[in-house]
Amino acid sequence: MILTAEEFPKVPIIIDGISPRFIRENKIIPMELRNNTLKVIMADPGRKEIIEALRVAIAGDIVVYTGDPATIDEHISRFYSQETQNINRIIEGIDEQNLEFIKETEEEDIGHLKDLASEAPIIKLVNLLITRAVEGRASDIHIEPFEDEITIRYRIDGILHDIESVPKRLQAAIISRVKIMAKLNIAERRLPQDGRIRLRVGEREIDLRISTIPILHGESVVMRILDKESVVIELDSLGFMPDVLERFNHLIQRPNGIILVTGPTGSGKTTTLYGALDKINSPDKKIITVEDPVEYQLKGINQIQVKPQIGLQFANTLRHIVRQDPDVVMIGEIRDLETAEIAIQAALTGHLVFSTLHTNDAPSAITRLLDMGIEGFLLSSTIRGILAQRLVRVICSECKVENGLSDQRQELVALGVRKGITLYAGQGCEACGHTGFRGRMGIFELLVVDNDMRQLILKNADAAQIRETARKSGMKTLLEDGIEKIQMGTTTSIEVFRVTRED
Repeated sequence: MILTAEEFPKVPIIIDGISPRFIRENKIIPMELRNNTLKVIMADPGRKEIIEALRVAIAGDIVVYTGDPATIDEHISRFYSQETQNINRIIEGIDEQNLEFIKETEEEDIGHLKDLASEAPIIKLVNLLITRAVEGRASDIHIEPFEDEITIRYRIDGILHDIESVPKRLQAAIISRVKIMAKLNIAERRLPQDGRIRLRVGEREIDLRISTIPILHGESVVMRILDKESVVIELDSLGFMPDVLERFNHLIQRPNGIILVTGPTGSGKTTTLYGALDKINSPDKKIITVEDPVEYQLKGINQIQVKPQIGLQFANTLRHIVRQDPDVVMIGEIRDLETAEIAIQAALTGHLVFSTLHTNDAPSAITRLLDMGIEGFLLSSTIRGILAQRLVRVICSECKVENGLSDQRQELVALGVRKGITLYAGQGCEACGHTGFRGRMGIFELLVVDNDMRQLILKNADAAQIRETARKSGMKTLLEDGIEKIQMGTTTSIEVFRVTRED
């Protein structure tokens, strides 16, 4: 009988005589031990020696069920990995009396809570969660309290994965520990807070950007991992096709004007801007950035962190920046009319301005700025180019195999994939955490503003007209760039459709 993932045990079954190491090495999952009969799930039920070893270990009978090997691997990785066992041991070592005190006290004693968060087991637990995230290539750690448990999730290659469920009784201690590390107010639970942690994981310097926000069952905590060693700021390594990279390189060498990078949160806009600044950075140029927050420190570039609480906002900071005699200015994001107007004034007075904007594609950025209230003649004379982008996961090179996709091939051909092209997918292995993907790359849409485009901007044309004219001038859409990368065998059609389809 073949079991589905829903029929797998929801919690790990611990049986005397069967170690987690034996489970990991032989890919078996204990389901139930009752009346001297053990039910197990095996990827290969034909391994008689394993069944016999289990029979000897429990001195009873064995009933074997079959499961999908990938599902078995995922279940074992979640519940029987060495790290999971370590977490369970740490939880068992936490002082129950202290936890009961916190649970029973109506108004939590802040001093006692601080003491609890400073105890060795809680420190070990939080450190282990961070270390596992860094080693697992996660970009974010989510700590989410629910009614009966705390869920720990990691975002790996842009996708959230459930990693661990921690007992609800540890909620106050874990969140307080993170707040202490980030120098936040542990007594404040009603308002959002932001902070930062700097620590060393192994030989690597890691910055964590911390955000807390009150939710129904406590406080949700998100830790953004900023790994200085893993960040790629070379434009050549971001996934640009050669023709798009050549045109973008030409744009960023312009002496003045505005260059925008657009896309949703988490689409890699800041990394692309850092790559552009790194490319043009030289001793004869003064570059100043205004960011919220400063994610990575760039050598030779003056970076400013905005601080709204003391009045250091994008707009008023930009006014002072132009008196600093810069050649290049980067604005973290154009959020309002005031910031946009100052950026345009900077471009008109001979500065090259980089910034980001939240729009779905490149043509929409022009209409968005016009809708903000920017005059068409000012926009047409300053905007040089707009790059829209998304991030797609890259097929793992260790487990990459041919993928027929016969059910999708007709649709793919209709969208532009060449007939007879070999498509690939990842089977899933240890290197990629059994996801089939390892790392991410960009897909891009570059709109260069030429004379025809300037005329459309002056006429307040809509996004559809701008897109049509840009396509005639050689702009490839995000989907078309994604299809080229499918044909190159670097990503899958499912990934490209996931980030480009709007329906």
